This record gives sequence, C-alpha cells and structure tokens, in this order.
Amino acid sequence: MRQHVRSWRIHRRTSATLDEPAQQCNTTIQGWWNYYGAFYRVAMHSLFGYIDLWLMRWARRKYRRLRQRKRRSAEWLRKMKFAHLRLFVHWRIVGVSVG
Repeated sequence: MRQHVRSWRIHRRTSATLDEPAQQCNTTIQGWWNYYGAFYRVAMHSLFGYIDLWLMRWARRKYRRLRQRKRRSAEWLRKMKFAHLRLFVHWRIVGVSVG
C-alpha cells in the first residue's frame, strides 16, 4: 500500500490545491479502510500517518516559508485538518492528530 501511495507522487503536484490530491486519493483510501480496517486498524493508522508525511512534503515544496521546516509543515497540516476535517477520508477516521 505504501508503494501505491508513493506512486501517487503527491509531493510533486505543487501547482495543485489541497482538494485535488484529496479527490484522487479518497476513493482508494476509503476502499482500503473498508477492506483492511476491520482487522488491521493499527496498520491502517500507520499508513494514514505515512500519507500525512507525504502531504507535509507536498506543503514544503509548495510553500516557500515551509521549505526547510518540518515542524512548521506539521503544524500547517494540523491547522488544515482542523479547518478542513472532511477533506481527506483518513482525517475523518483518525481525527486531528498529526502522524
């Protein structure tokens, strides 16, 4: 699954808004949650954290003020989760913690 997440190349789509990767990823993430979530919740939560890491990498590439600041990009992602909780499927499932 991680290899599939890597193949999305989220971090390379800096011209896109946050909505576009969400639309691309949500159906796949929801399908994985429906299939694996019943028995492998811990593994799914680690995958959700992995997706969040790629989103933080995307933010660091898109926004110049976050370039060399991993902690700031994590804080930016946490703010996005509060503001747009329903944007990504895994944000609704896990909540607002940043992995």
